[in-house]
Amino acid sequence: MNREKPKRDKRYLVLGSKPWNRHIFDEVLSPLPGQWHYIGAREELDLARVQEMSPRFIFFLHWSWKVPDEIIEQFECVCFHMTDVPYGRGGSPLQNLIARGHRETKLTALRMSSEFDAGPVYMKESLSLEGGAEEIYLRAVRLSAGMIQRMIQREPKPVPQQGEPVTFKRRKPEESEICEQDSLEHLFDHIRMLDAEGYPHAFLEHGGFRFEFSRPALYDGRIVADVKITSTENRNEPGEKIPKGRAK
Repeated sequence: MNREKPKRDKRYLVLGSKPWNRHIFDEVLSPLPGQWHYIGAREELDLARVQEMSPRFIFFLHWSWKVPDEIIEQFECVCFHMTDVPYGRGGSPLQNLIARGHRETKLTALRMSSEFDAGPVYMKESLSLEGGAEEIYLRAVRLSAGMIQRMIQREPKPVPQQGEPVTFKRRKPEESEICEQDSLEHLFDHIRMLDAEGYPHAFLEHGGFRFEFSRPALYDGRIVADVKITSTENRNEPGEKIPKGRAK
């Protein structure tokens, strides 16, 4: 009696540059059917290693470096962009959305292409922009994990984007400085949208000192926040550098 050979488990590769990406991988993604691999450092990503894994999908939860074109061309690479593309292609989507007054957005799973955020779309899910930046990033990565689970079950075909693109510019470190604001609410938004890794916190410089704000709360006509005070002496730049490449 001939028995059908069991199908080989499909392989999946997940990339993430933030600590919460690894947590979601270990807790939610790695127990799913198939063989799962994780890369969390730039030097671990090279074509030969990916070819050896031969993944069905490569999922980018959050990645701060340019992905080699040969990997994008040879494998089905999926990134999660925090806008309703083609609106909001480009860098710093979370900060640009909040600065424009958005309270909700779409988290879009799209196939990566040589042009940033221009690839076809697999699916979109609603995402709240309430809370601090790190809280929103955590919310987004949990939502991404659910989308990944549906993708490996259904293997949907991506659909080309429709509409006129609107492109965001990546924020510069000096843009974290608190400038004149027309309302307490806008100042609150400026502080909260920078309250995460990757960008300098909202800051002021006065009298030789730098004041950095985090964990803001808005109520009763006032903002209450944590503040870190350091000397500006010997400071070369107004904030930390943002990595170049496919940073979001």
